[in-house]
Amino acid sequence: MKLPQGYKKLKLTLSVILITFAFSCNSTKRVIASGEASDKITAKQVIKQHQKKDTDFKTLKARVKIDISQNNSSQGASFTLRIKKDKVIWLSESILGMARMMITPDKVKFYNKLDNEYFDGDYKLLSDVVGIDLDFMKVQNILLGQAIYDLNDEPYQVSVNNNSYAVSPKDQNALIELFYLINPSHFKMDSLQMQQALKKRMLQVDYSSYQLVDTQIIPENIRIIAVEDTSEVAITMEFKSVSLNDEVRFPFNIPSGYKEIEIK
Repeated sequence: MKLPQGYKKLKLTLSVILITFAFSCNSTKRVIASGEASDKITAKQVIKQHQKKDTDFKTLKARVKIDISQNNSSQGASFTLRIKKDKVIWLSESILGMARMMITPDKVKFYNKLDNEYFDGDYKLLSDVVGIDLDFMKVQNILLGQAIYDLNDEPYQVSVNNNSYAVSPKDQNALIELFYLINPSHFKMDSLQMQQALKKRMLQVDYSSYQLVDTQIIPENIRIIAVEDTSEVAITMEFKSVSLNDEVRFPFNIPSGYKEIEIK
């Protein structure tokens, strides 16, 4: 099947939104991860502490620099990010607004002024990008440094791995192998690791540092590596500023005359 010309640009932008929720601001403080993992703690205790650290806010505004590397080439751009928790994730190229994306629980929308193209669809395309079934809450949890599946749904086991708590299902799915590495100091994720050996797919999201923003522990720097067969994409983010719980707007109007990108 021949994909539309704009598919690669769309897939790249969709990949970016999955990892664009690392925040920082001038008034924030770096969270010092000085704790030491203990082999005496149980999986239930780790999970309970992790769930307590779920970030609590209503809205977020931020500016973020995103760098993308693929096939020995790299590019970077600055974006404006706005979030209404559990309802909207909105991302816009900062300087000229040449590209814009909005994700809601029901829709994934995107337009690109450089190519006069737009996409308006469901989560199937996002799911194809990372190789797992996604919905709004899974995307949001990835961006917040939280587990993407309900940790109460099945039994989990824990071990110590490089001073992180490695939490994994006792019975791993035959199609998807999943690991959460949870920090022993603040109990947010150090890393999310998923692998689909049969499809030659791997997704790894690393949270190299966290910070305290209005009493909330949230990511400061995130790096994602997505591998499919022999193709690899690496994306890093540096967040310049953030404000929480302010009034936010989410303007999104597809310009007239744009061509719809259709993925079959």
